[in-house]
Amino acid sequence: MSIYDIKVKNIFGFENTLNEYTGKLLLIVNTASKCGFTPQFEGLEKLYKKYNEQGLTIIGFPCNQFKQQDPGTDEEIFNFCKSTYQVTFPMYSKINVNGDSRHELYEYLIKNSPKKAGKDIKWNFEKFLINRDGEVINRYSSLVTPLKIGKDISKII
Repeated sequence: MSIYDIKVKNIFGFENTLNEYTGKLLLIVNTASKCGFTPQFEGLEKLYKKYNEQGLTIIGFPCNQFKQQDPGTDEEIFNFCKSTYQVTFPMYSKINVNGDSRHELYEYLIKNSPKKAGKDIKWNFEKFLINRDGEVINRYSSLVTPLKIGKDISKII
């Protein structure tokens, strides 16, 4: 199975696969609206604007598993991201990234990561970089800022 075969639901409730991102460089992030790392939305949006035309797509997946820091509905989360951080990159429906109800996407990312393979997501705003062939090439902790990731992306793009 490829990452592009995984079914996801966008923040507006439409289900599809990640197939539309085939050939793109992806940065997948589990997000939260009420977290100390929430200001990273600003840096993620800057990365998206800087590199999107060169093939980067950032995809946000809200998650409420870490101290319930994203309790809102998908609509509330979307409105917060749009109004507070002017997020234009794709946001998807809230999912679980750990435990028995872990979404299939995160099963794939964790299993196929070259760093911390098999290890649970530690907190909000962990990031996975996926190359244009759909391979997970890096996993970043919440502490790694979008600016730092931008330096890695500039070497790939």
